[in-house]
Amino acid sequence: MNQVVTGKLTTWQRLRRAVLGSPIATKRAHHEKLSVTLGLPVFASDALSSVAYASEEILHVLVVAGIAGFTFLTPVSLWLVVLMLIIAFSYYQTIQAYPAGGGTYIVSTENLGSGAGRVAGAALLIDYVLTVAVSISSGVAAVVSLAPSTQDYGVWIGVTAIAVLCLANLRGVKESGAIFALPTYVFVVLVLALVGTAVFRGVGQPAIQPTIHPPQEGFHAVTMFLLLRAFAASCAALTGTEAIADGVGAFKEPAAKNAGRTLIAMVVLLLVMFVGISWSAQHFGVQVMEPTEPGFKTVLAQLAVAMFGEGPFFYVIQIATAAILFLAANTAFADFPRLCSFVARDGFMPRQLTSLGDRLVFQNGIVVLSVVAAGLLVVYNADTHSLIPLYALGVFVSFTLSQAGVCRKFVKERKADPANARRHTIHAALSGFGAVVTTVVSLILLVTKFSEGAWLILVAMTVLLSVFSLIRRHYDHLANELNLRPEDTVEKVQTIALLLVPRVHRGVLRAIAYAQGSARDCRALHVTLDPASSEKLKQEWNRLGIDMPLVILDSPYRSLVEPVVDYIDETTELFPDHMVTVIVPQAVPSRWVQGLLHTNAALGFKLALASRPQVAITNVRYFLK
Repeated sequence: MNQVVTGKLTTWQRLRRAVLGSPIATKRAHHEKLSVTLGLPVFASDALSSVAYASEEILHVLVVAGIAGFTFLTPVSLWLVVLMLIIAFSYYQTIQAYPAGGGTYIVSTENLGSGAGRVAGAALLIDYVLTVAVSISSGVAAVVSLAPSTQDYGVWIGVTAIAVLCLANLRGVKESGAIFALPTYVFVVLVLALVGTAVFRGVGQPAIQPTIHPPQEGFHAVTMFLLLRAFAASCAALTGTEAIADGVGAFKEPAAKNAGRTLIAMVVLLLVMFVGISWSAQHFGVQVMEPTEPGFKTVLAQLAVAMFGEGPFFYVIQIATAAILFLAANTAFADFPRLCSFVARDGFMPRQLTSLGDRLVFQNGIVVLSVVAAGLLVVYNADTHSLIPLYALGVFVSFTLSQAGVCRKFVKERKADPANARRHTIHAALSGFGAVVTTVVSLILLVTKFSEGAWLILVAMTVLLSVFSLIRRHYDHLANELNLRPEDTVEKVQTIALLLVPRVHRGVLRAIAYAQGSARDCRALHVTLDPASSEKLKQEWNRLGIDMPLVILDSPYRSLVEPVVDYIDETTELFPDHMVTVIVPQAVPSRWVQGLLHTNAALGFKLALASRPQVAITNVRYFLK
């Protein structure tokens, strides 16, 4: 029977466990899987939270056409509903086709080739970073609507929120789901209550005309291009739709069935809330305000005031909105690290991203996402309207590749399974239709948002794909260099041991014994900065009768490293077929703070000798009680 010996925890280990929790055994991984109840806030919070800003983004485009444009808010929202149903049904098919988990990257790679998979992966990675930035900046806007005095601290609020999300996810998927469940469900209930109240009061009553101030160049006409721009802005509500299909493996068994139920629940809630807010905002003539305006309030905040006044409900729904917008970024935290692990597994990203931490999460991917998203938030000053034009294009590119991949899969299955050819044909046609629709939407997004910054996404994808190629080229070269060949054998290597001796004391005696046992040719090196101390060292050396040559090196410039490095270089030139092991004694105090009082000489030698292929450095530690 195997036993795990834990031993005494260090101060760092105790601190880490206090912050992140105790390690979780691999055999308990199934206990960390999510139910539908917890899966909804983890994987759907991004999509559900988009109702807080999606209608507002449509209005920001339509308002340039005045009242005439304002009346198209609900029709444009209904266009998005049709697109949402198409995409959701396509991803439901993806879940059923890949019950073990088939994210966009895997589906595209398996069915369309590695190139398509890399494009889908790059698009999604960029979109996940933007998901965090947009969600957090929208949360900041909700906080400012609630407390205008915080307007100057928006970036700091956003960066702090990212840090909290990072910490929560480092503690594990199940714990983060439990943390995020309550705010998500509170937000959904409050928005449904708000929409229900607005519909109850508004149906049968005349619509209220908003007061729209004309722009300096005057109102624009309602054109098809304007409506397409508004539709493109609304597509931000669809980001995160793919998250459930990408994260099937995180659900409890039967994973595909639970993931499918979660997807259906998300779509129903999203449709009701989004259409309800759009209709209510149009019917009650809600204004469109800029974040820099005094007394700024979001569309959702204004609607809450119109229905319930600036009383308790207003404050509660603003707090819930800010909370879910901050937590909506968790969708990216759930999927970004997992996607990084898939891409890294294929050799296109650093292999460290495949490492599953002691809390059963891809901790390196979580940290990378946090750092990059925080940087983006700082660059764009936590302004949602500046970030939105960059949003959605990447995810629609991945939508297209994913649906095309599933279509190709069903076509291949139709050939392999003629008995069920009709069923496979129907599934292939539905996925193919979804791919065509998302391709058209991708082109609309690219054209309508190109001048607003969408071109940056193309540049970012190109750069990321180039990085993928460079990393894979390095790993391929490494494999070619290290793979065993038929003629390879284990050669005998002679070793020269060089022991660094600062002075003779009890700790060094153990290092001397180690050096004598590790190689036949052992030498002790002492760098002298003071002739008197070197004479004392020689006397102690002779008194102890140590059977090892003692080499005294002068250091005219008071450097410990340079004389030793020069001596090692001379030794390797004289003995090119030998390995040189540099042995450095190191004191280990009983308390970590006492370590600040000791010099770790090995670090300097490791840096100086890093490029020498014949040199190895080892520490012989002696522990101070």
